[in-house]
Amino acid sequence: MKKKLKKRKKGFRIVHLLLLCLLVYSLVVFSHQRRMMKDLATKKINIETEISGLERDIDALNEEIGKSGTLEFIEKVAREDLGMVKPREIIYIDKRKQNYSLFDKDKSDN
Repeated sequence: MKKKLKKRKKGFRIVHLLLLCLLVYSLVVFSHQRRMMKDLATKKINIETEISGLERDIDALNEEIGKSGTLEFIEKVAREDLGMVKPREIIYIDKRKQNYSLFDKDKSDN
């Protein structure tokens, strides 16, 4: 008896379709994950930059808190924030300048 050889069908089968779908799905998922990783890396850099800025602000505020009991600090606050002057002190204001630090505080209060 002759053995019958099965001929393979040449052409497109369901297995090929499933493999193609799996490949396309894998590529889509991979590209989406790469995009997400890139976005997360950008967010991480932005947050780290913000954290370092906030840490500098905290250090400056801690330094200011440390100096808050000194006479220099009290005098600075009295002059800049409260607009106070020393006795017999004369203040000259240059009208050509736009920034009047002594009177800017008063204008915002009215």
